[in-house]
Amino acid sequence: TNFLFRSQLNTQLEGWLSQAQSTISPARAIIAPHAGYSYCGACAAHAYKQIDPSVTRRVFILGPSHHVPLSRCALSSAEVYKTPLYDLRIDQNVYADLWKTGMFERMSLQTDEDEHSIEMHLPYTAKAMESHKDELSIVPVLVGALSESKEQDYGKLLSRYLADPSNLFIISSDFCHWGQRFRYTYYDEAQGEIHRSIEHLDKMVNTF
Repeated sequence: TNFLFRSQLNTQLEGWLSQAQSTISPARAIIAPHAGYSYCGACAAHAYKQIDPSVTRRVFILGPSHHVPLSRCALSSAEVYKTPLYDLRIDQNVYADLWKTGMFERMSLQTDEDEHSIEMHLPYTAKAMESHKDELSIVPVLVGALSESKEQDYGKLLSRYLADPSNLFIISSDFCHWGQRFRYTYYDEAQGEIHRSIEHLDKMVNTF
């Protein structure tokens, strides 16, 4: 069963990536959705296609917290994230440096397992970096509801890592998270039907 699942996932990822074009490779940072692959797999491929595995050695994955109230950022308690393709090693050296700043909390294993905003990027990261998997490490960071001043503090801290071309940043996005269960149903009638308004909201991400 595991082999069949791994094979199906691998085929899906290869298919989506084969349909995407590499236009700005090597990317230093990408924004990609964290919905189920049946909804966003093809869309995410356009971001992951810009990764150059011959350049990238470390991948930071920043995902928003959905399950626990968090006013700061948090680090994983794990040392390895398992994916159906292969295991991804968490960079403990970088984690130690981040932990020393006193700016981070430690997420529980339960929170880590419940949170999908980082999890959904792991198979795609593994696939995109497959040719250099032995040299790869990841730095998962769970992001809370940050004040503007905290955003600036974390930005300054992480900018030193962004300056290193061997580091890649993956920003895990909800885009507009439209719907009554998210308590967000903004509708711009000038865009026409509701789905056109939602699409317009998502595409406005590119303007910021």
